[in-house]
Amino acid sequence: MQEEPIYWLFILAIPIACISWTVTHEEVFREPRTYCVKRSREERKLIKRKFFYMLTCEYCFSHYVTLFMLLITGYQLYLTDWRGYLIAGFSLVWIANIYMSLYNIIRIDLKKEKIIVKKEELAIEEEEKERLIS
Repeated sequence: MQEEPIYWLFILAIPIACISWTVTHEEVFREPRTYCVKRSREERKLIKRKFFYMLTCEYCFSHYVTLFMLLITGYQLYLTDWRGYLIAGFSLVWIANIYMSLYNIIRIDLKKEKIIVKKEELAIEEEEKERLIS
């Protein structure tokens, strides 16, 4: 058994989640993502469609990022052979996707709050305009 602390699982999942989310959702990668979405819908060969789809889905893409992180860190979980990499890989993907889900929930809540505040501001402006007119 390996003596690698379990907290590394939660620490390594942070950059995996960050990279996966940024590439698959944020504006900075909009153009390549749009290209990949188009190719994932229009490619004739199934393998090509699936390849491009995997570049646009945060869950799918997190597997690529996890593989890269395992290669550069050598992190293994529980066992010190290939099985340790396998366990670590799936565990990192799982934790990273929990992080991304939580982040998405927070973003939705923040967006909803902004919309509510904007509606309230518009209502107040309308009331002020009506008061000035009358």
